[in-house]
Amino acid sequence: MKKMITGMILLMMLIVSACSNANQAGDSNTNDGSQPDQGSANSGNLKVVLLVPGTLGDKSFFDAANAGLTKVHDMLGAETKVIEMGADETKWEPTFNDIASQNWDVIISGGSQITELLNDVASRNPDKKFINYDTDIEDTAENVHAISYATNEVSFLAGAAAALISTSDMPNANPDQTIGFVGGMDIPGINTFLVGYIEGAKYVDPDIKVAISYAGNFVNPAKGKELSLLQYNAGADVIFSVAGGTGLGVFDAAKEKQKYAIGVDSDQSAMIMDTDSEKANLIVTSAIKKIDEAIFNAVAELQKGTLEMGKFKVVGFNESGVALAENNVYNSVVSEAVRAEVAKIKEQIATGQIEISNALHMDTAQIDALRNSVKP
Repeated sequence: MKKMITGMILLMMLIVSACSNANQAGDSNTNDGSQPDQGSANSGNLKVVLLVPGTLGDKSFFDAANAGLTKVHDMLGAETKVIEMGADETKWEPTFNDIASQNWDVIISGGSQITELLNDVASRNPDKKFINYDTDIEDTAENVHAISYATNEVSFLAGAAAALISTSDMPNANPDQTIGFVGGMDIPGINTFLVGYIEGAKYVDPDIKVAISYAGNFVNPAKGKELSLLQYNAGADVIFSVAGGTGLGVFDAAKEKQKYAIGVDSDQSAMIMDTDSEKANLIVTSAIKKIDEAIFNAVAELQKGTLEMGKFKVVGFNESGVALAENNVYNSVVSEAVRAEVAKIKEQIATGQIEISNALHMDTAQIDALRNSVKP
């Protein structure tokens, strides 16, 4: 009888142990759009989570943030996780609150659309550290480190490059003095790109015309292609895509019409090259926000205890926060004369010789006047 009881006890212990192991294995499988934890036995003390107010795969803004998180894991040894919250804004706050209640040390997200929510959650969770990797809103909670990019600087250079390419003898340029711009939405963050782009183009050619379209969202490549085809058919030979996932349609249109495009946030030519080299070779450059480096540097400073919290930080050319992609496509497709002139203008921007307007400090009437000044 004793042997029977002992055997039953051992069997129960094995069952409990098996169930416990199964539950532990299941913890990394989620239904909230999250990616598996990138943990390791030597992950150190930091637990870092990235909340994406959208989905990965845009080969631009969100993918750049994810690349930064990967660097944090690989180079700083942190335990990391990325959660794709989707485009439904009603799901963002519950996700933020849920994550803030867990044992993450650092919560990262980005975008002016998310800033008010991020600051609110941060204020209610003073024991957590938050990093807003991209915002144009200067108000910052005391436990948030907020980063903004001088997109007007890099967009000015992109506009100058577009005007120079459009008026050059490059194969896909035409005689029309018209370039294009496709934005995700008519909002301050996007118009900061637009204002710099227009001013850069006019700096090169005061008579340049700029076709301007807004898609109304950042997740519709078909709409991006439709708007771009209209611009290319109307005479534009270079289009600046500032529309996230919607902007992928700009590149589809460029390929169809054999015209040029300029990417945004990431080096989009490099990101597309492996899957469609023909398309990638028409993306002559990109106006890059170094989001991956900004995230990595902020977490590295936080790990060392030197990151300034409650701070709104703006980074431009001089802080290596923005850059115009000078990759193999740029160096082989863009003429040497154009590249030399772009380099000269970049130096003038970096040294303060060129003053660039910022849409964040302009009212609607001023932006409208600038748009109308280049209307085809």
